[in-house]
Amino acid sequence: MEEDEFFGEKTFQHYCAEFIKHSQQIGDGWEWRMSKDCSDGYMCKTHFKIKNGTVVSHPGTSGHGQTCLPLEEALELPSDDFEVTETAAASEVIKYEYHVLYSCSYQVPVLYFRASFLDGRPLTLKDIWEEVHECYKTRLLQGPWDTITQQEHPILGQPFFVLHPCKTNEFMTPVLKNSQKINRSINYITSWLSIVGPVVGLNLPLSYAKATSQDEGNVD
Repeated sequence: MEEDEFFGEKTFQHYCAEFIKHSQQIGDGWEWRMSKDCSDGYMCKTHFKIKNGTVVSHPGTSGHGQTCLPLEEALELPSDDFEVTETAAASEVIKYEYHVLYSCSYQVPVLYFRASFLDGRPLTLKDIWEEVHECYKTRLLQGPWDTITQQEHPILGQPFFVLHPCKTNEFMTPVLKNSQKINRSINYITSWLSIVGPVVGLNLPLSYAKATSQDEGNVD
């Protein structure tokens, strides 16, 4: 596979399709959405997290290295009466929306996300930074290869937070060169998302890496 193919939009969509295929197999919640106004699309997922605590999500979804529970169970609420917005617990549950888009300018994937409490109150940039794990805060301050900023979503036209892609090639190049060195195929989206996702609370199950190994050689 030629190196520049890693950064083309068609290859981006191919990797997303393979990623979503595995997500559907394990119930991880990723899907592809098309824009109504243009041919562009993006990969997206929604999950929930208790502020400064346990990740909660829909059954079948799991976070690497974290305890995951169905949302109604985590809040100790009956699933048939899921009025969480009226409970005190709801004020501590954060809804995260993650969107993966292709950047024509940088020719790399970009992670957009937004977060809000279940009563609709959005998190501020300050709130987002408070949710970033200390080990990542230190890394960002020393060398902000993925500084968190706020921008307009290029397809939805709504305000989203974004991990700036200016350093993506810098930290992905060694990953790609190593895969070539050991003659092993990788899914660019899987490798990239496993690096940038944990900064904002998005962790991939290990099965994604195993699925890439099983699909080795499928990319033209």
